[in-house]
Amino acid sequence: MLAIILDGFLTGLILQIAIGPVFFFILNISLQKTIMDGLFAVSAVTLADYIFIALAVLGVGKLLEKPKIKLTLGIISSLVLILFGIIMIISVNPSNQVNSPANLSESSYIASFISAFLLTISSPLTIVFWTSLFAAKAIERGYAQKQLIYFGLAAGLATLVFLGSSVTLLAIMRAKIPVMLLRISNIAVGSLLIFYGVVRLFRIAINTKRNS
Repeated sequence: MLAIILDGFLTGLILQIAIGPVFFFILNISLQKTIMDGLFAVSAVTLADYIFIALAVLGVGKLLEKPKIKLTLGIISSLVLILFGIIMIISVNPSNQVNSPANLSESSYIASFISAFLLTISSPLTIVFWTSLFAAKAIERGYAQKQLIYFGLAAGLATLVFLGSSVTLLAIMRAKIPVMLLRISNIAVGSLLIFYGVVRLFRIAINTKRNS
């Protein structure tokens, strides 16, 4: 069992290297607010990942592979990314005169948790990815369903460790970061989310055109 847990944890860490919009969103929360906001956001992402992993183990990913469902969820997740990006950019107030990075944005643990959870859970096609990964492990390593559960729990733990460590490290450096750079970070991350969303919609449009 220890070997399975280690395999799951290492696999999860490798997956974290593929940095995406959620990673930048979490770091931006830590920059704009407090380390506790960042950690609450990390816990939200971890919870969402575990929900996806549980559904993948149950085989829900097969249902989401249906073309119409996949198309609908793909469009919704892309629009959510764009919406989050727009909100982040609009929230930057150039006239807000602050003397300390700690005062740049009001801390709200619940808001940080909910926003990170919604952003992560808005991409349910992740379940399809986990389903494919579990299927590959079942074939490659001969894992049974119970073993896949241990594997999934360890892989999800990697999310908590990686993002938690990143948030903590950033929080230590945060006091030395100029306020203007924090504002720029908010705009940059918002723009990045919009970019991810637009690219996803563009790919969906191309794939739909090819299949029609």
